[in-house]
Amino acid sequence: MKTLDVRKVGVANSIKEAIPVLRSGGVIIYPTDTVYGLGADAENPKAVLKVYRLKNRPRSRFLTIAVCDLEMAGEYANIKGLEAFLERFLPGAATFILPKTERVIPEINPRAIGIRIPESIIVREIVKGLGRAITSTSANRTSNPPPHSCLQAVKEIPGADLALDCGVLLFRRPSTIVDLTRGKPSLVREGPVSFKEIMEAYRSLVDL
Repeated sequence: MKTLDVRKVGVANSIKEAIPVLRSGGVIIYPTDTVYGLGADAENPKAVLKVYRLKNRPRSRFLTIAVCDLEMAGEYANIKGLEAFLERFLPGAATFILPKTERVIPEINPRAIGIRIPESIIVREIVKGLGRAITSTSANRTSNPPPHSCLQAVKEIPGADLALDCGVLLFRRPSTIVDLTRGKPSLVREGPVSFKEIMEAYRSLVDL
């Protein structure tokens, strides 16, 4: 069994190390503002399928993506009329499921797309440097708790190609997930951002 390359890195080195791995179809373990995530080039079908295999995740449980800003979000999802609302919560610990564009490959989601813009500068700079979205899913085997330390993530996903170790993350629940594909917001998973706050913002910024 190969030894996973685990490195103590800062922002600049994270970008330097991670981008070539992603471009070559590899999978990285990376720190987010909630838990450690598992990242692959979201436009590379083979890399995306590797994420499913490493997590032992059923293909019926679609993946979400991380982008660096709202402009990039608009390349993968239809956000027309939602810009001010999304800007209220992104970057942040919220994931929004939206109608997808043709840029989203079916291996990620054949029906819609879940999008995050993490608070983590590391993640946003990696995505910006790659020039494409990356998968945004916790670095754990399906049904296991999401990892808050790189060591825990490596034990969960030893088949990753690179791990970016930024120590133990402050405990936060995984992101709030809200479905916007059927008009009004529908809560999928409660997280750090309250659904009540999301609904209030939607009513004031969208449902006028």
